[in-house]
Amino acid sequence: MVIVAGTPGSGKTAVLIHALRNLKQRSLNSAVVKIDCLYTDDGKKFEKIGIPTKVGLAMDMCPDHFAIYNIEDMIDWADENDSEYLIVETAGLCHRCAPYTVNSLGVCVIDATSGPNTPLKVGPFLSTADIAVITKGDMISQAEREIFRERILEVNPHCKVIEANGLSGQGCIELAEEIVKSPEVSLEEEKLRHSAPLAVCTLCVGETKVNKKYHRGILRRIDGFQTYEGE
Repeated sequence: MVIVAGTPGSGKTAVLIHALRNLKQRSLNSAVVKIDCLYTDDGKKFEKIGIPTKVGLAMDMCPDHFAIYNIEDMIDWADENDSEYLIVETAGLCHRCAPYTVNSLGVCVIDATSGPNTPLKVGPFLSTADIAVITKGDMISQAEREIFRERILEVNPHCKVIEANGLSGQGCIELAEEIVKSPEVSLEEEKLRHSAPLAVCTLCVGETKVNKKYHRGILRRIDGFQTYEGE
């Protein structure tokens, strides 16, 4: 399971399309779940290259909470499609996103044009990632790229840094290699790496179990049905 986070417009979808094309060329089956808030047409882009895709709209629920709550359903759906890799692309709409589970491959896609201090601002979706993919580096100077890279390593000294171009595909094969090497995930033992951002459910108060049965509050399922689960 690969969880890909990043702010809007950072190039998550573009980078993933190149990486998934590479996996497909190796006859490795992938499935993508695209999480957004109100609208996305990115699902069509994945389907265009022959990747089974499911879109989940979080609506009033935090996208992180929505993704975590629905992990079981996503994995079941990927199994139904005989997929070896489940890619979850989340909507990074705040600077407190913390979507990665302990054994998933956590990939942060971050835009180099967003400013040299952005890595210091974005919180757990960078600081707890396994891989930081820097996009749009061709639009800034070499000195600015070096500063940006150092800021990333200051926040997360253990992450692997990949410089990628969502247009040309440069660096995306390297990401595909990391996906291939990622470990299998057993949901029964899986937990979050970091507590999720605050909202109005059990995840807000620090519950890290990803199984649906542990959660209460205002919850939205992958099929769009929202409900309130009381104590």
